[in-house]
Amino acid sequence: MQKMSLKEIANAVSGTLKGEDAVISSISTDTRTIENGSLFVCIKGENFNAHLFAQQACDNGAVCIMAEEEVECSSSVIYVESTRQAQLDLAKHYRLKFDIPVVGITGSVGKTTTKEMISCVMQAKFNTLKTEGNFNNDIGLPRMIFRLNESYEAAVLEMGMNNAGEITVLTKAACPCCAVISNVGVSHIENLGSRENILKAKLEILEGMQNGSTLYINGDDDMLSKVENNNFRLVKYGINSENLDFKADNISQDNEETSFDILWGENKQKVIIPTVGIHNVYNALAAFAVGLSFDISPEKCAAALSGYVPSGMRQKIVRKNDITFIEDCYNASPDSQKASMNALMSIEGKRHIAVVGDMLELGSYSETAHREVGSYAAEKKVDMLFTYGKEAEFTADSARKAGLENVKSFSDKTELAKALLETLCSSDVISFKASRGMKLEEVIRMIYEGMN
Repeated sequence: MQKMSLKEIANAVSGTLKGEDAVISSISTDTRTIENGSLFVCIKGENFNAHLFAQQACDNGAVCIMAEEEVECSSSVIYVESTRQAQLDLAKHYRLKFDIPVVGITGSVGKTTTKEMISCVMQAKFNTLKTEGNFNNDIGLPRMIFRLNESYEAAVLEMGMNNAGEITVLTKAACPCCAVISNVGVSHIENLGSRENILKAKLEILEGMQNGSTLYINGDDDMLSKVENNNFRLVKYGINSENLDFKADNISQDNEETSFDILWGENKQKVIIPTVGIHNVYNALAAFAVGLSFDISPEKCAAALSGYVPSGMRQKIVRKNDITFIEDCYNASPDSQKASMNALMSIEGKRHIAVVGDMLELGSYSETAHREVGSYAAEKKVDMLFTYGKEAEFTADSARKAGLENVKSFSDKTELAKALLETLCSSDVISFKASRGMKLEEVIRMIYEGMN
């Protein structure tokens, strides 16, 4: 990051500097990552208080502590009302030092994949910083912004949320030039109460954008398709709706890749992405539309998308012993579970086996959501369904009632892995999907170890 003086920082966050002025070259909220010349921001949470480690931070090389309560330490201190808010204020101050395109992304499902595809496209023209891992909250987003330096020409920043008001503080720090909302599902409905409230929370992303900026929305999403806002330019992408600005046509899925034409105005561009699932076509449409807005040619956008690589545990395809595994354990909602089954059935194989676990944070909607997934599994005619977790028992029950015969439920990962090892045969295709908290990847690891 670019160096800043303590006086500049104190002014940016409306804080009070106690001690000598100095220059910082990095910012940290973790004593383990402090470097010489760091500013250590003391975050206070329900179960921890970093103010207790102020002197340790100094011993590790911090030249200043940012605190919201009195601390004893040997370095300068900047006192603020709230360190969380001060870090966001400082992130905004720092972000505005860079006159570069910044793309903001949110959505109930697929925002990380959309972020990765947009980053691929932007990288075709700009050295692009993108959100890493789950750095998409009020602690992680500033960390990403502070990574900006003179070498970066663009940034793609993901914004997550659990409650209303959370995207507001993120977008005001990131100040996006344009934004994408991938969809409005039921994730976090336990906190927000309805999809209408989830839509309102997603639209908070506009609060950090200048009037006249562009918002890209999924025009096939029943909630987003109704959005109107005269202060911003709305660009709709999709497959089925009328009046789309960018439309995918001639979609064809062939095992590990999907090809389609993107139509806009009188133009057409063929695109091939190295992954399956209609949901990924939507993600690619968003990336293509954003790329064109920054004068990246259609051909370069398409070439960039062809090089997309799934990140983390998101729909990663692995082949072992002539069995195709689809690892998709990062998170889950009813919409993404259905998308996962669509992807499973699109890959050629002797049998198609779905392994699904609990979807979390659905509150009173949980039983209905899990039953939806079970009915969908039967509708798609998967050959076998294995469920893991208490809530997923509703999925199993609905699948059986809808006519799916081969359904088994488990509450123990070892037993689930053992059953799958006894079941799997050559040419099978098997997918794994559950909320992150279920850690379904542990089952995959046990299966791989058992196959060696």
